[in-house]
Amino acid sequence: MLDLQSPIPKYITNKGNIVRLIFFTAGFALVFINIYSPFGVETWYNVTRWQLFFYSSLIILTGVMVVVISRVVMYQISKFKILLLWQYLIWILAEILSMAIFYTLYEMLILHDKRELLHVLKISVQNTALIILLPYSVLWLYFSWKEKNDKLNALTQGEPIFDPSKMVAFYDEKGILRLSLKIDNLIFIEAADNYVNIHYYNKEKISKFMLRNSLKKLEETFVNSEILRCHRSYMVNFEKVKIIRKDKDGLKLELDLPSTLDIPVSKSYVDSVMQTFSKYCQ
Repeated sequence: MLDLQSPIPKYITNKGNIVRLIFFTAGFALVFINIYSPFGVETWYNVTRWQLFFYSSLIILTGVMVVVISRVVMYQISKFKILLLWQYLIWILAEILSMAIFYTLYEMLILHDKRELLHVLKISVQNTALIILLPYSVLWLYFSWKEKNDKLNALTQGEPIFDPSKMVAFYDEKGILRLSLKIDNLIFIEAADNYVNIHYYNKEKISKFMLRNSLKKLEETFVNSEILRCHRSYMVNFEKVKIIRKDKDGLKLELDLPSTLDIPVSKSYVDSVMQTFSKYCQ
């Protein structure tokens, strides 16, 4: 079941993937309009098939500008705000409606379609939904497959998936960027009611930043990384773990930094912690 509150995958807002989406959508739309003949193209003047292909190309490329503008705006917004799945779905619906309005106005004002405006708009929405949703769905599956395949290849070849030299971004529950730091400086994250406290190394001392978000959401963000959930109240940067100790209260993680508490490990997270530990021992 889809979690509409979860962030969209990062490959959706990847610059290269956005370019691929635009070109693939334009190509699909061009083939679609010449084979299926929606939008009343059969009435576009008395022209040959090649002339129709030329005219339809111009119209399709003009309509696809809606997608171009939309995705450029989305790319810029994604730099400082996380888009949630429900927001992305609404965004797609807005793209469909905007493009349908464009084609409806073209039919009514340029082609002088005699049908009722609402009827033409309804048909345009249906056709535009096919033009957009089919290539979007195909590319979403392809991008997802490619990302998983790249991670599998990296694991097979022994390459690190998570680069500790990179920056890690922390967003609040509304998707607004609040903190960014090097992963190597992150120590652990602690739950605090409706907030989390991010403990990190800063100028030779340990600092704390309070963020309105949940560990569950952050756990989804840091999947397949060294930032690991080990307790219902804690996530830890496993690069900072010096010792795993077992005492009467269970497993404890001792961190390789002064003045930090030992992090407890819940029974439900013991397996994932030990699997991660075994990778470091290989």
